[in-house]
Amino acid sequence: MMKYDVIIAGGGAAGLTAAAYSARKGLSTALFEKQESLGGLVQSVDLDGFIFDMGLRAIEDSGIILPLLSELGIHMEYVKSTVSIGIEDRIISIQSKESLENYRNLLESFYPEHSGDIRNIMKVIHRIMKDMDVLYGIENPLFKDLAHDYRYIFRILLPWIGKFLLTIGKINRMQEPVEQLLDRLTDNSSLKCMIGQHFFRKTPTFFAMSYFSVYLDYMYPKGGTGSLTKLLAEYVLSQGVSVKTCQPIVNIDPGNRKVTNAAGETFGYGKLIWCCDQNLLYKSVNTKSLSNEALRTSVDRRRRMLEQNRGGDSVFSLFLSVDKPPQYFSDISDGHFFYTPSSRGLGDLHTVQLQDLLAHCNSSNDLRHRTKTFLKEYLAYTTYEVSIPVLKDPCMAPKGKTGVIISCLMEYELCRKAADDNWYEEFKQICCDEMIAVFSRSIYPGLKEKIINRFCTTPRSIETLTENTQGAITGWSFDTHQIPVVHEMQKVSKSVLTPIDHILQAGQWSYSPSGLPIAVLTGKLAALRAAR
Repeated sequence: MMKYDVIIAGGGAAGLTAAAYSARKGLSTALFEKQESLGGLVQSVDLDGFIFDMGLRAIEDSGIILPLLSELGIHMEYVKSTVSIGIEDRIISIQSKESLENYRNLLESFYPEHSGDIRNIMKVIHRIMKDMDVLYGIENPLFKDLAHDYRYIFRILLPWIGKFLLTIGKINRMQEPVEQLLDRLTDNSSLKCMIGQHFFRKTPTFFAMSYFSVYLDYMYPKGGTGSLTKLLAEYVLSQGVSVKTCQPIVNIDPGNRKVTNAAGETFGYGKLIWCCDQNLLYKSVNTKSLSNEALRTSVDRRRRMLEQNRGGDSVFSLFLSVDKPPQYFSDISDGHFFYTPSSRGLGDLHTVQLQDLLAHCNSSNDLRHRTKTFLKEYLAYTTYEVSIPVLKDPCMAPKGKTGVIISCLMEYELCRKAADDNWYEEFKQICCDEMIAVFSRSIYPGLKEKIINRFCTTPRSIETLTENTQGAITGWSFDTHQIPVVHEMQKVSKSVLTPIDHILQAGQWSYSPSGLPIAVLTGKLAALRAAR
């Protein structure tokens, strides 16, 4: 039986980072990944010369990603990824903090009678942006050489710590759902939708209202967002890590420190770092091999608790190859574009009406009919994230043509029920057709006639790819009684712990920035703890 100092389950950003730092510590390391390729939700694919980002549309640095690359000696070419925001036919570009004034004017042009409410909302955004400047305003100390970089310690880190402690207290007091904040600031349902429907249900106020700072932090790697994980994978291989693709870990024997892959092969480990879905971790642990009864009980209790929780919201994405030149799209917006086709907004369509749809259909035929009606209305009023890679990197599409990615939040249960009732393919077709129709009659006239090819991904696609609970893309749902992971920034080092001392985890999070930066940060934290 082959044995390693560290075995890592999952080859996404967290797993690759954990592998990189385990190897740097001189530990024999093996990385197991279910898919044929590494990268998880941070991958880019080339389809007939159109390069599409399959997960992230841009990378948020947060004082973490660039310092990581610098510490590992990895060079990544990138450009600033500028964001546009549009409602109906009015679009603004977010270039700096001063663009907030343009955003205020945009909202007031649709809701002039609520200009006072809008100004109060802007005050909250301004205040939180100042907190964000503190929170992610320096290179994260975890990626700095604190033993030798005295300039960083005395000129940057020490003055920052006091500001951070004050700021984190304010952040912890802004955890109420953003819907509740907006209810206090305005009684205009449509105005609340224009701001709130960008985000997952019950997103904490600080996370939601910090989005302008996030937009200003976006960068785009040359060759697509998947270039980052590709570079990390190359580094991991150069450090002698044994990478085993198409080999998911299906059983963990913690009493004997062994794992078994899907082919039935067994490997020994000193430490295991789990970088996949947390539900999957506890389903894979064979507690019978644990001699400590209290520990068995603790693991079983956590397994049951996780099974009762929801994964975070997920998305439906439409990928289009379009026979239109990039200039057609650049005349409309930047390459990263948040667009709402109607100033009416969703209202309670994605909350009360959705839950009624899922809870009160009497038959599969009734659900099918009502779901089709729901989708047509939902897709007409929701907010979309549009990414046009060729506007960020000219090499991302054939000359004179453009790849367009259009995404929106999508309820996992709708996809699951469609699959259970054997009309999942029709469900996808309806979503694609409606989304194309929405954009053809609004911001991209004539789009439908210029489509060369199309395909889509759903929450079920993400679930199949990553085995994330309910196809979640950012961890655990805020719409739950208790988030089942450590999710406070000042406690991030504890987020890598599990009840079993030789099993660690990374990427298990639900907080800002809940995606890539925290995956990377916790990947390194887990590796450092494994090396103790």
